[in-house]
Amino acid sequence: MADMQGGKFTHDATTAPNTDRVLPLFSLKGKTAIVSGASSGNIGVGIAQAFAEAGANVAIWYNTRKEAAEQAAAGIAKEYGVKCQAYQVDVVSPAECKATIDSIVRSFNGRLDIFVANSGVAWTAGPMLDGPLDMYSKVVQTNLDGTYYSARAAGEVFRRQKQEGTDIEGRPLDPPFKTGSFIATASMSGHIVNVPQLQASYNASKAAVIHLCKSLAVEWVSFARANTVSPGYIITSISEFCDADTKQAWKDKIPMGREGEVGELKGAYLYLASDASSYTTGTDIAVDGGYSAP
Repeated sequence: MADMQGGKFTHDATTAPNTDRVLPLFSLKGKTAIVSGASSGNIGVGIAQAFAEAGANVAIWYNTRKEAAEQAAAGIAKEYGVKCQAYQVDVVSPAECKATIDSIVRSFNGRLDIFVANSGVAWTAGPMLDGPLDMYSKVVQTNLDGTYYSARAAGEVFRRQKQEGTDIEGRPLDPPFKTGSFIATASMSGHIVNVPQLQASYNASKAAVIHLCKSLAVEWVSFARANTVSPGYIITSISEFCDADTKQAWKDKIPMGREGEVGELKGAYLYLASDASSYTTGTDIAVDGGYSAP
């Protein structure tokens, strides 16, 4: 629950990092991160790479692409000299999310510092009235319910660590646990209505994710921050269903005139995961080439 008394927030419920230099704030050394929706060549892997480069041990979650995810994890571990393992998880199962997080905490130094809810599926069936209901259910269950279940399981760990100051084995946390960071991948589609493709259910699911994290930012203020990143059109497999004419129409509406690269998202996620964003919670960072600005 939020730290509130008589409808007012408790004063000085959080503390600022003890440094006057900025670069150390971006370090994740000694911390553990989980990134869902991470296999080969997508946003999740890019996020995991960024966290590993900053010093974190990283667990990546996948659903169906086992070989790609395991190769990605092995590559990250080798490249950055950290622990990185892949786990198969169905994020629409609350029990599976909780059990896997508990297993990772035990295997990764007894702690959890960062969770990125990045699992998502696109809507590819056109207008709402013509699309199948089972696809609607898949989109909302994965994008929204999966984020909720992941947040619930991660939040329980964040809260316990803040209250007790110990790892899962009861040992003092080193480095000390200051606050958890929950980050969800939303979308500029949570702010605007995409054209020419029609995707009402996807847009609604991402708008809900943004508001969910704003709400968690208040509820969790004493032990974790909650934020979202809203990518625009990024070159990944999730947009492969769109033809060349559709992608040309996208570029006509992007002030920067192009789709983004996965690497251009890394800085936003690292900022939100690290102490550099210690006074940032309940916010959304749009990384969309200016699409939602006009």
